[in-house]
Amino acid sequence: MSTRKYFGTDGIRGRANTEPMTAMTALRVAQAAAFYFKREVHNHRPKVVIGKDTRLSGYMLEQAMTAGFLSMGMDVTLVGPMPTPAIAQLTRSLRADLGVMISASHNPFQDNGIKLFGMDGFKLSDAVEMEIERLIDSDLSPHLAGPEDIGRAKRVDEEGGRYVEFVKNTFPKNATLHGMKIVLDCANGAAYKVAPKILWELGAEVIALGVDPNGKNINRNCGATDTVAMQDAVLIHGAHLGIALDGDADRLIMCDEKACRIDGDQVMAAIATHWHASGRLTGNGVVMTVMSNMGLEKYIRGLGLDFIRAANGDRYVMEKMLAGGYNVGGEQTGHFITLDYGTTGDGLMAALQVLAAVQQSGKPASEVLNVFTPSPQILKNFRFTGANPLETPQIKEYLSRVTAEIDGKGRILVRKSGTESLIRVMAEGDDAAEVQRVVDGICGELGKVAA
Repeated sequence: MSTRKYFGTDGIRGRANTEPMTAMTALRVAQAAAFYFKREVHNHRPKVVIGKDTRLSGYMLEQAMTAGFLSMGMDVTLVGPMPTPAIAQLTRSLRADLGVMISASHNPFQDNGIKLFGMDGFKLSDAVEMEIERLIDSDLSPHLAGPEDIGRAKRVDEEGGRYVEFVKNTFPKNATLHGMKIVLDCANGAAYKVAPKILWELGAEVIALGVDPNGKNINRNCGATDTVAMQDAVLIHGAHLGIALDGDADRLIMCDEKACRIDGDQVMAAIATHWHASGRLTGNGVVMTVMSNMGLEKYIRGLGLDFIRAANGDRYVMEKMLAGGYNVGGEQTGHFITLDYGTTGDGLMAALQVLAAVQQSGKPASEVLNVFTPSPQILKNFRFTGANPLETPQIKEYLSRVTAEIDGKGRILVRKSGTESLIRVMAEGDDAAEVQRVVDGICGELGKVAA
C-alpha cells in the first residue's frame, strides 16, 4: 500500500487547528470526497450526512466541511452531536451518498478527526481512501458547481430519534431492563443525549455521568478511557453494573456490580457465549484483533468455535467478518460489531447484548462477564517525537531476538498507533514475570533510540 498522508487506521486525525485538522484541509477533504462519490450519483441530488461529537473544534470543522460539500453541489444534512454508529445508520436510512463523523473518538478535546462512511454505512476501503487522498491535493476547481447547482444545507434535530429506536430494537423483543440499576458514563461526548434515553426507555434506572459537555471536557476523567468515576458510582449507588462509552460512543468498557473493570475481551466472551447458546453466531466463530488475550482465544476454541485474528482497527475486523461470514467481532479496547444490526462498532448496541445476557441468565454481572481466565498480558504505550523508532535497525534486531526467545511460551506485538505518536508494546505468556521483563526490555530499547 502507498504511504498515507492523511488517513490513518480510523479516518483522519490530529490536533485541532493544525494540519491536517485545519478548516482549509477539512474543506478540501469534503470537496475530494464529494467529487469521488458524486460520480456514482445519476438519478438524484447527491446528499451527505454530517455528525460530530462535542469538541469545541467541531464547530469549525463542521462548517468548513459543509462549505466544501456545498461548493461541489452536494446537499448537506447536519445532525449535530451523535454517536459514530448513528451516522453510519443514518447514512443508510436517509439514503445519503456519504456519511461524515467529525470526532477524534477517545482522544482528548485538543484533537479532532474525520471519519467517512459510504452509502452502505460501512467505513471506506483502503483503496477508496487512497483515491480520496490523491484528490485532496489535486486541483478540483474545474469541478466546482455552477451558481445554480450549489448545494443546500439544513440542520435537523429529530434524526436522533431514528437511532434511538434502531438501537432499542436490537434488544430482545418482550424483554425489559426493569429492576436494573445501571451507571452510564457518556464521556461528555456524542452519546450524552441518546444513551441515557435508550436505557431509560427500556426500563432501567439510569445513573448518568459525563452528560454535561462544555467543548473541552470530552473524555476528561470519564468515559471508556478513564473508568474510575463509573466504578466508584457503581459502589455508591449499589448498581448492577456500569457502562462507559468513549467520546463518539463506538467503544464500550464495563464494570460488574463489584466495580471490577471488564475489558473488551471479557465482553466479547459474554456476547459470544450468549449468541452461541442461542444459535445466533454465523461462520462458527468470532473475529478479534492481534491484541486480544490468548486466554480468550483458548476459551472461544474450547466452545468449538473459530477464533480469527485481524489487524488492529475495527475496519479490519469488519473485513475479516465479511470475508468469513461472521456476524460478531471486536477489539480488546472495546469496539464491538454485531453485523446483524450495524455496520460499524457500536458501544450502546454491544452493551444491550451484554445486558440481555445478564437478564436472561439471572446471574450477577460478575459471573456473566468473567467467563475465562486471562493469560498474563501487559500493554505499555511508549510516546515519541520525531521519526518512528521502530524503523531503526537497532530496534528491528532487538525485536527479532526477543520474538525468538519467547516463541512457544507467549507472543509479543509492537506497533505504532494509527492515531497518535505512540508505540504500543504488548506481551503475553504463561509467566507474568517473564512478560513484564520482555515489555520493560522493549521499552528500554525504544528509550535509547528515541532519546
